[in-house]
Amino acid sequence: MRVGDRFELPPDKAALHRRAVRLEWWTLAFFAAAVALLAVTLGQSQAMKAAWIEDMLGLVPPAAFLVAARYRNRPPDERFPYGYHRSVSVAFLAGSLALLGLGGYVVYDSLSRLLAGERPPIGLVEVFGVRFWSGWLMIAALLATMVPAILLGRVKIGIARRLHDKVLYADAEMNRADWLTAAAAVLGVLGIGFGLWWADAVAALVIGGDIVRDGARTTRDAVANLMDSRPRVVGGREPHPLPDRLLAAVLDQDWVADAWLRVREEGHVFVGELLVVPTTDEGLPERLEQLGKWARDFDWRVHDLVVAPVTRIDR
Repeated sequence: MRVGDRFELPPDKAALHRRAVRLEWWTLAFFAAAVALLAVTLGQSQAMKAAWIEDMLGLVPPAAFLVAARYRNRPPDERFPYGYHRSVSVAFLAGSLALLGLGGYVVYDSLSRLLAGERPPIGLVEVFGVRFWSGWLMIAALLATMVPAILLGRVKIGIARRLHDKVLYADAEMNRADWLTAAAAVLGVLGIGFGLWWADAVAALVIGGDIVRDGARTTRDAVANLMDSRPRVVGGREPHPLPDRLLAAVLDQDWVADAWLRVREEGHVFVGELLVVPTTDEGLPERLEQLGKWARDFDWRVHDLVVAPVTRIDR
C-alpha cells in the first residue's frame, strides 16, 4: 500500500482552482487601484477613511489565498508528515484576524470622533479651472469601486462552495462588505453636504461594525477548523453531509458488521479514521486496503483515511 500520496484536485476542480487564482490576482489589482483612488480623494471624512481602510483590508484575503495555493499541494516530508493542506486553514485565520483587528480600530476611531463632536470639513476643489464641492469626487470614487466588488464577490462564492474553500468564501464576503461599505460612505458624505455633521461618523460606525461582525464570525470558524471541529458546509453552520453519507455507504458493505467514522477538515480535504467491525477475518488486510481506496474514490474531498479493524464499537 502506498503511503504519503501527494494530493491532486480532480481535473474539473483543478480548473476551478486555477480560475480562482486568476480571480484573486485580479482582486489584488482592483483593491490596489481602489486604495490609491480613495487615498487621493480621502479628505477629512471618517466614512471615507473607513472605506479606505476596508479596501486595504481587502488585500489580505486574496494574498493569503495565493500564498496558501503555493503550499497546500506540497507532498509530505520529514518535518510535515501530514502534508501542507492546513496552509489553507492558516490563511483563513490570518485573513479573519485582520478583519477583526482593523474593524475594531475603525469602530473605536469613529466612536471617539462622534462623541467628541468633530465636524469634518469638505471644501471646494478646482479641476481644469472648474470649482465644485470635493464631496462629489469622493462619491464618484466610491461608486467606481462598488461594481467590481459586487461582480468579484458573486463569482467567488460559487467557486468557493464547489471547491470547499473557506478562504475564498471569506474573500467573497469581504467583497460583499466592500460595496456595502462604499454605499454607507456615500450616505455619510451626502450627510455632510446636507449639514448633518454626525452622518459621516455614524456611517463609519456602521462600516466598522460590519467589518467586526465578519471578522468575529470568520475568526470563530477558522479557530474551530484548527481545533478539528466537525466539518461544516462553506458559508453555513450546518454539518457537512459527506461524513454521514460515507459512513452509511461503508455500513452497506456486506462484510462490515459495524463502523465508526471521524473526520476533520484540512483545507479543501477531509482526513480521519474509519473503524470497522468485520464479519470475518478471511482476507482482512486486502479488504481493508480495498475499503480505503474505495473511500477515497467515494468523493474527491476524502484524502487521508486510516481504516482499522476492531472487535466492537462502544458508542
